[in-house]
Amino acid sequence: MSLATPTLAPPPAKIPVVPAPPGHPRTRLLALDGLRLAAALMVCLYHYAGRGGVVSASWHQNPDHVFPTLSRPAAYGCLGVEFFFVISGFVICMSSWGRPLGDFFRSRVARLYPAYWVALVLVTGASLVLPAVVRAVRPDEFLVNLTMLQQPMGAPRVLGVCWTLWVEVRFYALFALTVVLPGVTYRRVVLFCSVWTLAAVLSTAAGDGSWAELVVMPRYAPYFVGGLALYLVHRFGGRLLPWGIVALSWILGLRTAAEGLWHPGAPRNPYVVMLVVTLAFAAVAAVAAGWTRRAAWPWLTTAGALTYPFYLVHEHIGWFVIRVLHRGWGIPPWPTLLITVCGMLGLAWLIHRFVETPLGPRLKRALRTS
Repeated sequence: MSLATPTLAPPPAKIPVVPAPPGHPRTRLLALDGLRLAAALMVCLYHYAGRGGVVSASWHQNPDHVFPTLSRPAAYGCLGVEFFFVISGFVICMSSWGRPLGDFFRSRVARLYPAYWVALVLVTGASLVLPAVVRAVRPDEFLVNLTMLQQPMGAPRVLGVCWTLWVEVRFYALFALTVVLPGVTYRRVVLFCSVWTLAAVLSTAAGDGSWAELVVMPRYAPYFVGGLALYLVHRFGGRLLPWGIVALSWILGLRTAAEGLWHPGAPRNPYVVMLVVTLAFAAVAAVAAGWTRRAAWPWLTTAGALTYPFYLVHEHIGWFVIRVLHRGWGIPPWPTLLITVCGMLGLAWLIHRFVETPLGPRLKRALRTS
């Protein structure tokens, strides 16, 4: 797969919505697939070895006693979510360029829902088999969760990780209505990034507000904005304005991450938190600058395909597997951890191969003809 050069001619004030030609910067960047899987594995290690709660019951003790060396770095794995959001900003800007709103909507629905529905069924089934790991799911809770609107409806989440999907959906809605609807251009993306950053700062300064928090998402806005600006860097070269937006987003992201994940007595060091966030921005910046062009290994495509279903199923199903292997069959901790991670990757491959691959295109075609 060839990657286009990141430097293109400056766009006019208005760019017609046309399909991207071959070799265009919207061409798949394999390094991003590897980064997405890395972020998912960070979150996975956090859920298996970096936190307490339900997983402690699966290990029969707190993970910091089971993995005294691994648990401390694994505690920072929750920052994989922020890593995901930076990548998401980049990918959404890339994939929406030159597409009308209808195509954007159909592509998001076909991408998000098939694997999500299967993960819901699997976790609901696990809740019936072993309620000690996953609380038994009521029918009304299951049905509301099918819509992916359980959080605004006040229903319990069947998938613990799906709170991030609600954040993503709100980002998609903001970007679609303000940028994709009139047509994606350099100026509109820059304006969107600038206005969203200002709104996030003002809403933080004004204090807690339900509507501001719901729409503006000041806690997560810097990561999405940083990813959007990094795609502008990739597409149009090293202009000062996009790099300035990236730098501001990185600074604000450092603040929100350190403030949100650290307090006196907590196990996370704020300087390590800031280092991880910096590395996340730097990794996507390396892709944007074209430094990862040589990373075109075919296996990265598979890594990218597995990331989303792996992210959906690894938490509750993984806790279920850990409990069976470690407490039920007496397998030692490290082999249990390795088998569980590999097992969840295998399950993700099955979901991608037999659910996403056939159903995604069919769902997209059905939405186009409806």
